[in-house]
Amino acid sequence: MTNQQLHQRRSQVIAQGMGAVYPLYVERAENAHVWDVEGNKYIDFAAGIAVTNTGHSHPRITEAVKNQLDNFSHTCAMVTPYAPFIELAEKLTQLVPGDSEKKAIFLTTGAEAVENAVKIARAKTGRSGVIAFKGGFHGRTNLTMGLTGKIAPYKAGFGPFPGEIFHAPYPNAFHGITVEQSMQALEDLFSCDIEPSRVAAIIFEPVQGEGGFYKAPAEFAQALRQLCDKHGIALIADEIQTGFARTGKMFATEHLGIEPDMMTLAKGIAGGFPISAVVGKSEIMDAAQPGGLGGTYAGSPLACVAGLEVLKIIEEEDLCNKAKGIGEIVNAHMTKLQQQVPSIGEVRTIGAMMAVEFTDPQTGTPLPEVTKAVIGKAQENGVILLSCGVKANVVRLLPPLTIESEVLVEGLQKLENIILEVTQS
Repeated sequence: MTNQQLHQRRSQVIAQGMGAVYPLYVERAENAHVWDVEGNKYIDFAAGIAVTNTGHSHPRITEAVKNQLDNFSHTCAMVTPYAPFIELAEKLTQLVPGDSEKKAIFLTTGAEAVENAVKIARAKTGRSGVIAFKGGFHGRTNLTMGLTGKIAPYKAGFGPFPGEIFHAPYPNAFHGITVEQSMQALEDLFSCDIEPSRVAAIIFEPVQGEGGFYKAPAEFAQALRQLCDKHGIALIADEIQTGFARTGKMFATEHLGIEPDMMTLAKGIAGGFPISAVVGKSEIMDAAQPGGLGGTYAGSPLACVAGLEVLKIIEEEDLCNKAKGIGEIVNAHMTKLQQQVPSIGEVRTIGAMMAVEFTDPQTGTPLPEVTKAVIGKAQENGVILLSCGVKANVVRLLPPLTIESEVLVEGLQKLENIILEVTQS
């Protein structure tokens, strides 16, 4: 069976809205390598969108899940719970930043985590309004699409969205949006659209993911914290893409010097097994009544044991520092390439959350066609890449944090050749 044959079969049975970046069908994967059904080998710079931070098929995670599978695969944690469910919550409530007592809930997807964080904030405050940021991504369900600040492809054609959701600009030095402008926009919302006494929560990403890998300045996060404290608003940090050592810290919020009221977690939490979490201050997390939170598959036992192993691997294999090292290598390669390629407008590295943004060197106009061409040539060159950015002009790099140095450099050399071919042809 070839990639093309499988892709043809896919087109007959899978709705086109569930897209695929590449006609590449995986047969097996190990650490930072993926092999397709034709035996072609690829360097994975996507990691399942920052999910396999601990690499594909890590033997310790595989063994832990196999052992759990021998015992049971599902009982529903809300009916007959199990020890790993508690143990993972204990670990996470200890690891998230801040000195407040914490509690957690488990769900299955990142969007579910965001929805439940909003539910908890509304239950706690008795308010309904939610403020998010332009360029943010929070999921594909109706509420989370409403929170998301990026139209194509996530929101186009799917409205109307829930009411009392408002968006403010996210600070972005490269695009000329200052912290002061973002904070003034929030004050303008309070003056023109919704009074702060009706706002339940403000949700932000410490590093915008789909929006283009822009890091929140620490002074912005601290100003948000002060604003929320002033008005009794819950501050939610969406760490779904940034968590679990990706940015060189266990959580990206640690770079910002704040304690959020709640954090949403998913992706890298369990090495590829579906689970998400909301972790927050106990007094807020307990606002919802019993039965108000949860889901049939929430906190799957297979994912819980995988999550426990992921936390051990991050610590024992020093993945936070490895993430920093990956970022330094990528930054060195890409900034050097920038001298040859004027259309590389900016190189951003926050640990191993890395991006290359393409803009016209004279006008600063985004160049989505360059990004599209780079992504399009990746498969034939043996690399798996992703794009992002509100203007679709950013290539993002998310290799496993366990990637070998020589594999990382090989992949970067392939990427450099692709960029040179695209931009100089």
